[in-house]
Amino acid sequence: MLRSCTCADINEELKGKEVFLCGWVDTRRDHGRIIFIDLRDRYGKLQVVFTPKPHKEAYSKAKELHNEDVVRIKGDVNLRPEGTENPDIPTGKFEIFAKDIEYLSRAQELPFPVEDVIEAQEEVRLRHRYIDLRRAPVLKNFIIRHSFNHKFRLFLDKQGFLEIDTPFLTKSTPEGARDFLVPSRLSAGKFYALPQSPQLFKQVLMASGVDKYYQIVKCFRDEDLRRDRQPEFSQLDLEMSFVEEEDIYAFCEEMFSFVFREALGEEVKIPFPRISYEEAVKKYSSDKPDIGEGKWRFLWVVDFPLFEFNEEEKKWQPQHHPFTAPKNGDIEFLDKDLSRVRSRSYDLVLNGSEIASGSIRIHSRQLQKKIFDIIGLPPDEAQERFGFLIRAFRYGVPPHGGIAFGLDRLYAIISGSDSIRDVIAFPKTQRGICPLTDAPSSVKGAQLKELSLGVIREEDAK
Repeated sequence: MLRSCTCADINEELKGKEVFLCGWVDTRRDHGRIIFIDLRDRYGKLQVVFTPKPHKEAYSKAKELHNEDVVRIKGDVNLRPEGTENPDIPTGKFEIFAKDIEYLSRAQELPFPVEDVIEAQEEVRLRHRYIDLRRAPVLKNFIIRHSFNHKFRLFLDKQGFLEIDTPFLTKSTPEGARDFLVPSRLSAGKFYALPQSPQLFKQVLMASGVDKYYQIVKCFRDEDLRRDRQPEFSQLDLEMSFVEEEDIYAFCEEMFSFVFREALGEEVKIPFPRISYEEAVKKYSSDKPDIGEGKWRFLWVVDFPLFEFNEEEKKWQPQHHPFTAPKNGDIEFLDKDLSRVRSRSYDLVLNGSEIASGSIRIHSRQLQKKIFDIIGLPPDEAQERFGFLIRAFRYGVPPHGGIAFGLDRLYAIISGSDSIRDVIAFPKTQRGICPLTDAPSSVKGAQLKELSLGVIREEDAK
């Protein structure tokens, strides 16, 4: 084996024993007859000492070390001399007396230093993300992300949920944002779409009797980007059968209480307060107000309008999506006054940012058809766009509802990050470009020909 332990594993039990360590040279200090390096791996840092006697060869190699060289070190675990301990790191009372060092990889001059605070521009950091991720504050975001994902899965597993994957190559059913389209080679002139959400599939799963579904899933929207938006993003997607709003609220509150306690060691006060959409807008001029006190201010916003009027197209359209159920007491207004119809939808707000949205779904075929009629979706078009869901509803479907949590936005809030790009391993810029890979990029003509595609030059498209 290349290493017998990590930097963080060094403790009293290993004192006087020989170990093998691997990692990066974090810093090097040459004091003439003695050389110190700080060895760094994912788990921590550890001081390594080189002297010309009795290990002259190791000492000579250490004189050639550069920051970020990757090395393997053989040495004995010692206590640091009294007065030289480093209380700022867990291994600060130990050091390794080096017997041998092996270069595993040499590092060229870096575009920016591996330090907690740097002045490098974001685009430079993202182009060299492999270096940026070596910095402790950046890596910490992904440790938090991993921990929360793990605790979410643990909780959901205990609650009887099944994690089920849904397709990435699916049918285009544009709902607000633009779809990312993928041409089909085997069906010339036809396209898959990358899903904006697994909405239709998770409703089909409820019709299948799955009862409790979840997925930590990638979703895609071809939209203009902002600080808290990315063309591809992660969400925790949930759907449950035989539930009403109160079941969703109580379940989510219990889940967040568990996850925050297990992942952060912090208590979240439940139940979360609630406010109606109408009151939020009237009182705070926002549908995601920050009205609480204390690091975690959760708030349910409920009773959204079911429809909104599109002034440009002069027609009513769903505010959420066309599968959201109207409140039972408002169904009569579907034939009278659409502005008075409230939905059975709900948003979860944290510290003034929306982190989740969901609803109780329509499970009545007749009501679903009525909603399609109201928004001007003819039966043939409804069949074209949503046929597989409509078919599933012919054979018995339970009342069901769900919610989807935007994990990137959630983890940005939890980690105190300025942007969701800080909690995404390989994010896109605000122009939708990946600095690491230079995507999107052009492709060869042969690839386009295989897909029966051509490219229109920008000047010809005007």
